[in-house]
Parts: sequence; structure tokens; C-alpha cells
Amino acid sequence: MSKPLALKLAPNSLCDVIGQRHLIGKDKILTNLVKNKKLFSMILYGKPGIGKTSIATALVNDLGVRYRFLNATINSKKDLDVVIEEAKMYGEIVLIMDEIHRLNKDKQDVLLPQLESGLITLIGMTTSNPYHAINPAIRSRCQLFELEELDTADIVDGLNKAIKHPDLEGIVIDDKSIELIAKLSGNDLRYAYNLLEIAFYSTDSKVVDEKRIKTINNKPVFFSDKNGDGHYDVLSGLQKSIRGSDVDAALHYLGRLVMEGDLQSIYRRLSVIAYEDIGLANPAIGPRLDAAINACERVGLPEGRIPLGTIVAEMALSPKSNTAHIAFDAAIADIENGNTGNLPSHIKTDSTTYKYPHDYPGAYVVQQYLPDKIKNKKYYAPKDIGYERQLKEIYERLEQIKRHKNSSN
Repeated sequence: MSKPLALKLAPNSLCDVIGQRHLIGKDKILTNLVKNKKLFSMILYGKPGIGKTSIATALVNDLGVRYRFLNATINSKKDLDVVIEEAKMYGEIVLIMDEIHRLNKDKQDVLLPQLESGLITLIGMTTSNPYHAINPAIRSRCQLFELEELDTADIVDGLNKAIKHPDLEGIVIDDKSIELIAKLSGNDLRYAYNLLEIAFYSTDSKVVDEKRIKTINNKPVFFSDKNGDGHYDVLSGLQKSIRGSDVDAALHYLGRLVMEGDLQSIYRRLSVIAYEDIGLANPAIGPRLDAAINACERVGLPEGRIPLGTIVAEMALSPKSNTAHIAFDAAIADIENGNTGNLPSHIKTDSTTYKYPHDYPGAYVVQQYLPDKIKNKKYYAPKDIGYERQLKEIYERLEQIKRHKNSSN
């Protein structure tokens, strides 16, 4: 069975790699390594289909070095032992390892001494953030290079090269169809090649037009790293967009999360946002969010997107305040640092001198509540925005009463 077109189009040299101009080209890091005939252990990380494997194989091809390819998930410790023995036989070897973040402890223990001695030069590849997902001992022995997401122009460039391949001899395709494949690929070059190949072989006429492409796929793909850093980046984008009152960006990131189908993550993050970022400026948002979540759960997707979209739009445009949780964090910090003290005797359980506020006009009477050690401490600093404006007026009026009472004593 013939290899997929994507494999046949894999670059043999760095100069054939699509994109990654921050690493490849005149006076760029990887190009200069080849020029100087020197290779160091490294980890290439980034989204699928952006060139990690291509760069790794291009490097060893350009340098003409002996190498072996392993997958940390599939290959066993025995496979690693074979590579080490080969390295000892020839003096050194380059090990290209996919899914490097899944390398277990047994394999790490075998590999580390060989990296330390220089017997093995490692090129690791992963879609995960190596600062979080890769063992620090491995990470400290490697240079980390983040690959940038390809843009539409990069994908179009790759497709224009692909249509000249002998496997696609006689293909008839116009620029609009190439652009469509690029847009549908979600900036994944491998996916773009696969879609092009399927479109070519699914027709007798060898004509690949927009209609043919849409019969195969009419929805763009996107990288859904549901259990990894990409997922949490989108959640972070959602929160920062709501916090920044950008309703359009908030709805965009909500849409990406809804397409992943992980509603629980959406619920949890929106619940945090309601109290961390909106807080006392609009305290009604918490119950309103709960109602939207309940509605989404009741009707399910796709209809559930309606209450979710509505509440996210409202949250983005709501006044914002973080004063309450900032004040609480400051109180907790005092407690953690031992800055506390004994409760005033008049508010203890068996007190006979406690003044019951409801017995006084306005249900308020000045008396000390904080311990003597921090009796003048102020944690809360209200904002003059939204509903909190009313709380600020009350807070300042009570503070004025306290000052007047204390000055008259």
C-alpha cells in the first residue's frame, strides 16, 4: 500500500520546511547548527501538523548523522536499550523521540546517563508544554524550541508544492479551492495534504473544486488539546476576554470550548469569573449564571449554546470588581503570617458586654470587632462602579461614624 502524500512530501532538508521562519533561514538558530555541523539535544513543541517531525528528520538528513526514531508511548525499554547499544558501537547516535512527555521513569533512568555523556543526542517532540509535562531532569539537558502555528499563507505554500507531486499528476485545481483547503485545515499542514489527496482520488475527472472539497469536509478543524495546555489556554482566553470586557473575543473562545464539548470546564471557569472578576460590581451575575448553567444542562447541546452565549455576553459587558476577593486574600495572608491576635472579649460567646446592633438606630453601633493587634486594619477598598457604588457609600458612611465616635472618646 502506498504511503500517504503527507509522508511523501516530508522535507528532506531544512530549506524545504514550511514556516518556522523564527528558527529556519539565514542566521537563524537551526540553520546555523547545520551550517556549523553541530547538534545539541533539544525538544520541539507545538500543535500537531506544524512541522516537528519534519524539522527533526531534516536536521539529521542535513547533518548526515546516524539516527533512530522511537515513540515514548509505543516503544519499550528494550527498544531503547537497542538504540543505546548501537550508539556504543558507532560512538554516538541521534534519537528522535515522539511523545517525549510520555516517557516513563524506567526509560528516563536508562536515557539520562546517555544524554549526560553525549552518547545520545535527543530530539524530543511533543504537543504539550515541556515546562509542565516533561521531567525536569530531561528538560534541563535539552534546548527547548517552540514551533509557531502555521498561517494560511504557509498552508497555501505547502499545497502549491503538493500539487506538483507525481502522485497528483493531472490534477486540476484553482486558487480558490486551494484557499478553501487551507482554511478548512485549521493551520494543520498534514491535514491539508490529506484533504487534498482524498479530494483528488475521490473524482474520476481529477478536478478538485470547492464543491468536491465541501462534500468531504465543510467545517474547519481546530486543535482541541482537551486534557493539555491548549485547552487551558482557551479557558484563560475566555476569562481574560470577559475580564477585559471584550464580548466578541469572549464569545469566540466560548465557541471553541463548546465545540470541544467539555461543558463542565466552561461551568467551572465561568463560576470563578462571576465572583473573581465581576464580584460586587454586579452580584446578581452569580445567580444568573447558575440559571444559565441549569438551562444548558436541561436542554443540552446544541440548544444549550443559547443560554451560555447570552450569559457570557452579559458577563463581558458587566461592570467589573475584584475588591472582595482581593480583600479576602489579604485577610488570609495576615492569618498565614501570624498577624492575628485574640478576639475582643465583648464578641466572644460568653460575653455580657456585647452591643446587639439591632437594638440601635439603623441596626448599627460602633464597637471593635478585630483583635487589638490589627484593630485598625483595612482589607476592603470598594470601587465606585456598578452596584458596588452603593456599597462604597455605605462603607464610607460607616467609616465616618467610626471616626467621629473615636474622636469624641
